[in-house]
Amino acid sequence: MKSRRQSAILEIIDGRAVSSQERLRGLLKEQGINATQATLSRDIRDLGLVKRSVDGAYRRPDAADEPADHEEDFETAVADYLRRHDRVDQLIVLKTDAGYSQPLAEAIDRARLPQTVGTIAGENTILVICRSTADAQAFQARLDELMKG
Repeated sequence: MKSRRQSAILEIIDGRAVSSQERLRGLLKEQGINATQATLSRDIRDLGLVKRSVDGAYRRPDAADEPADHEEDFETAVADYLRRHDRVDQLIVLKTDAGYSQPLAEAIDRARLPQTVGTIAGENTILVICRSTADAQAFQARLDELMKG
């Protein structure tokens, strides 16, 4: 339960600005995870979370105060790791060399592209779930552009 709760905490703070334990507790509850204030305090300490100076929101200790250029990281990862892709409706299957699907999937997720909902990655295959067929077509066209260089 602890690892599930801590994973949920990291997912929450990676996705939005949360500046209070009470707000974090409410967001966890929405996911069906009940936690006391004392438990949250321990989790925050165990995870090494700190508050950003900009807005007071929790963040991972290695995250910079200034937002990183995740879009550029995404473009670099596509150029470096993507070998081919195929689309079926609003799903896109990406192929990489063995062992390179995780860094590419992470780059896609961190870029928070408006067309994508999320990724599921294996050893050399990534499933990208897009919001609609039109979004999948746009995302696929962008991948084509980035692969051309």
